This record gives sequence, structure tokens and C-alpha cells, in this order.
Amino acid sequence: MLATSQFETLSAQMRGRVVTSSDSDWDAARQVFNLATDLRPAAVALPQDVRDVVAAVEYARDNGLRVASQATGHNADAYGALEDTLLVDVRELQEASIDPRARRVRAGAGVKWGRIAPKLSEHGLAALHGSSPDVGVAGYSLGGGMGWLGRKHGLQANSVTAIELVTADGRAIRVDGEHETELFWALRGGNGNFGVVTALEFAVYPVEELYAGVMFFPFERAAEVLHAWTALVPTLPDEMMSWASLLQFPDAPFVPEPVRGGSFTVVHGAFLGSEAEGRDLLRPVRELSPAMDTFAMVPPAALGDMAMDPPDPLPFVTTTALLTDLPGVGVDELVFAVGPDSGTNLALVELRQLGGAFGRETPGAGARATLPGALSLIALGVREDDESEATARGYLESLDRAVRPYRVGDYANFVMEPTDTSRFFDADTWARLRRAKALYDPSDLFRGNHHIPPAE
Repeated sequence: MLATSQFETLSAQMRGRVVTSSDSDWDAARQVFNLATDLRPAAVALPQDVRDVVAAVEYARDNGLRVASQATGHNADAYGALEDTLLVDVRELQEASIDPRARRVRAGAGVKWGRIAPKLSEHGLAALHGSSPDVGVAGYSLGGGMGWLGRKHGLQANSVTAIELVTADGRAIRVDGEHETELFWALRGGNGNFGVVTALEFAVYPVEELYAGVMFFPFERAAEVLHAWTALVPTLPDEMMSWASLLQFPDAPFVPEPVRGGSFTVVHGAFLGSEAEGRDLLRPVRELSPAMDTFAMVPPAALGDMAMDPPDPLPFVTTTALLTDLPGVGVDELVFAVGPDSGTNLALVELRQLGGAFGRETPGAGARATLPGALSLIALGVREDDESEATARGYLESLDRAVRPYRVGDYANFVMEPTDTSRFFDADTWARLRRAKALYDPSDLFRGNHHIPPAE
């Protein structure tokens, strides 16, 4: 590893700066969204423009370091050890523009969805963003992007129309469906393994309003509600995306007052259609008489707040899986493992409906073309101390056992630990990704949060 003083050469070449362990803001610079993760790279470069990114990449390459990139620190847990790596944090790349007529957005790699989605809504447009406005556009898109409108329009990665990046040889280039097409394909699902992305362009969709909201039920009714929901979702049209969650809210200011400190079984939904149609589609769940029902016709900007995700970093542990349809016995096993009678301390157990366009590959799709299965599961426990972490991990393991018979894969953006990246792809896609890596980064300079090695 280079001595911290040797990074002064790189700092002198940049408008931004390089932060090392000798700097007072070292801990702040390397902090990620999961406070249980302690990233310790060789240094953190904070570029202010593309030329700074080029300088950082060339410096790392010429000094025997590898390069990892991040913006918002989500899913950084998957990097693992970074002692030999320069972390290029692109949080300052904040350019953003919307072309309402062309239905296109260009966003710098540091931009979060919270800056984009409300402005799109003002134009009667919506992007395929996910549950949290705090998530970065770039990382979410390059890993796939499972959004509220995805059953109709697919993964966000395949709405990306162009990507700007710095490659291993220090070039700042733009790739799209006509230029460097193999690299363009690989980036959309292969994430940060092929360069440091500095901006991307993507298509958005006309949505003036939609029928969306949340139904809250008592936590104790988890089995009843989940049985009704899992029976309902196979009948829903592609225009409807629905989730079901077991939520235990903290007594914290960011949580809305009516649910603060409470535990609930929750059904979410977003429907590209009328209120009358939406109400009819959700009738089997609504007939269970929710304690609170927020469904209404809303602008697409409202989707950013529906999941009530925490806005600030916190320490947590997780598990995740892609599942087939969850049969009645599977629902019972899940509720037994982490439901109201289990004593669980998990803050979230969430099932997201898949199918529709998530399962249909479109012409020109990227490496993450589709997601297998009918449901996506993610569960999370907050780490308050060693004892609470151990307890949460025990419940996560019980949940894993409960759904194991129905597991069909994993969604990379939800896998928050180092793993064998080949598990996310079929054999042909994995081989093609490795060939693209060998073509564009044969020395394996770049390490994505889920690593793709070059073909031998």
C-alpha cells in the first residue's frame, strides 16, 4: 500500500481532493449507508469532474492499486476488503437535466433519485426508480433497478440509453446502442466492473397520476393477510406492482406519527390505471378491513415515500432471495419463522411482486435483462449492539430456511456481502461478461461491488 503522503501527487492533479487515514475527515469520507460496514480503502478520491476521475484512474493503475467506485454508499458492504484499492467517490458529480419532450434524463453519477423523481412528476413523467429517494441513480441502474413501474416497463437498466465512463486506459467515453455496444451491454447489470461511470442517460415514461398507497393491518394478522396477498398477486395485470411487508417501526422522527413505534402487516401497491380499476383489483385484500388505507390517485412523485425507508445511514444485517410463487405452506413457514408469534426483532420482511416485464427480455437489453421468479424477498434487522445483531441473524437464518424450497436466485442489488457473482447470471451471460471484462479491463483494475473477473 502507498504511504498516505504519496497521494499528494494525485491531489495536486485534481480539482477535488484525496482523503487518507491521516485526514480529520477520513471516517466521514469512507462512511457508507450501512454503519455496520467498515470500509478501509487505501484512500478515497473525491473528484469534482470527469478530468479528476481520469486522473484518479490513471494514478491507481500506474501505482499498483485497484479502483472501486461509489456515490451514495448503498451496497458497499459487498466490496469486502479494499486495502489495495483507491475508492473513487463520485458524490460531487451532480449534473442533472430533463428533456420532457424527448422523455430523457441525464444524471451525473452522484445524483440521487430524490433530485430527479419530483421534477419528472411536474412534467407528467415517471422514472423506474425504486423504494428510496436516497438511493443513487447510477448504482441502482447499473445493477438492474427493480422499480414500482417495473412490471409494466421492466428493469431500469434496460431503460438506460447511454453511459459515460472512464475506462482502464484513462479514456472518458460515451457508450450506447451504437457505440461500444458490448461495453454498453455489460455495464447494464455488470455494474462497476468495467470503468468508473460518470453519468448516464435514461428513458422515462408518461404518467400524470396513478392509483397507489398502503394498507396497514395489525401485525397479528400477518398469516391472514399474506395468504390473501399471495393468492391475489398472480391475478394482477402488469400495470399493478404490489408488495407485502412485515414492518416493525422504530420510535423515530422520520417515521410518520400514526405508525411510529408500531408493528404492522402492510400491503403496498402502485397501479397505472384508474381508481375504480385499482380498487377492484385490490378488493380481496381490502375486504380484510385494514386499520389504515392510504390508497388514492397521486402524482408519481408520491412513490418515493411509500416504502417509508430510513433517510439516514444505520447499522443493519440482511438476507434476500428471489422466489417462485409462495404456496400456502410457504406462507405458514415464513410467518412461523419471523411473524408476530416468533418474537422477531427484524425491522423489515418484504415480498415484492415480480413477473410481467421483469420476466420478458426486450431487444437491446443489457446483461441484467430479466429477473427470475415471482417474488423478491428482502429482510433487515437493525444492529443496536452485539446481542441484537446475533438475535437478528438468527431470525434471518430461520427465514432463509423457511423459503429455501422456493428459492430460484438472487437480485445483485440486494445482496450485501461478498459472494460468487456468477450466481446472479446464467452461464452464457456470465461467460459473455467475463469476455467483455477481458476486452475492456484485462488487468482487472476495476472491482465492482460484485466482482466479475476477466476471462482467461
